[in-house]
Amino acid sequence: MQNKFNELKKYLTELNERGICLAFSGGIDSTLLLYLCKDLDILAVTFKSDFQTKSEIDLATGLCKKYGVKQEIIEFYPLENPVILNNPKDRCYHCKKTFFSKLKNYAGGRAIIDGTNSDDLNIYRPGLKALKELDIISPLAKFEITKQEIRDYAKFLGIEIFDKPSTPCLATRFPYGTKLSQYGLQTVEQGEIILKEFGFANNRLRIHNEIARIEILQEDFKKFIEQHKAITKSLKTLGLKYITLDIEGLRSGSMDL
Repeated sequence: MQNKFNELKKYLTELNERGICLAFSGGIDSTLLLYLCKDLDILAVTFKSDFQTKSEIDLATGLCKKYGVKQEIIEFYPLENPVILNNPKDRCYHCKKTFFSKLKNYAGGRAIIDGTNSDDLNIYRPGLKALKELDIISPLAKFEITKQEIRDYAKFLGIEIFDKPSTPCLATRFPYGTKLSQYGLQTVEQGEIILKEFGFANNRLRIHNEIARIEILQEDFKKFIEQHKAITKSLKTLGLKYITLDIEGLRSGSMDL
C-alpha cells in the first residue's frame, strides 16, 4: 500500500507544475487528496446545492481552513436542469457533466482532480462517463487505491475523519424517474439528522412516494426497535406518512437495483 501512495504523491507533485484544482466534497476520498496537496499550489472548489447537506458544506469549509487550503464555494442549481429534475437513471452523468464543465471554466488551466477511487470503477457510476469526457483526473483510481486503503492511510496520517461514513448526494434517496423537489430533498436531510440524533450515524432515508424506507446497519436493528415509537413520531413531524425499516440493512446503491 505504501508504494501506491508514494507513487501518488510523486504524481501530484508533477501535476503541481500546472497547479491543481480539487473538486472537494469533504468526503474521506477528496479529504485525503486535500491533505496530500496542502503544501502544493492547490485550489479546492466545493459545489453547494440542494443535493448536499449544510453539514457537509460546513465540514468541507472547516477542513480547508484546518489545512490552510484556499477554497471557493460555487452555487449550483441542479433542479433548474429539466433532465436532472426528472431523475433519470443516468442523472449522475448529467449532474457531473454540468458542474465539472463549470469547474473547467473556473480552474484557469489548472489540472482538475477528484476523489474517485478504484472501488468506484466496479459499481454503477454513470458520472464516470462525464469525468472521462471532460478529462478530469482521478488520481486515487489511477493508482488503484481502494476505499479501505484510503481509510487506512488517512488514519496513519492522523486525518480525524478517516472513518467518516460515505455521504452520497441527497438525490440518491429517490427512485429513478421520481421528480425531484427542494421540499423532498430537505425532508431527507432533516430525516437523516433525526436518525443521527437517535444514535444512527450511518443511515439512509429513502423516499418511495408516501413510504419512507430507513436503511441502517444490521447490528443497530435492536437499538432501533427499542426506540421505534419515538423515532416514528419524530419522522412523522416531517410529513412522512408510512415509516419502514429495511431488513436488508444499509447498503450503497440500493436504488440502482
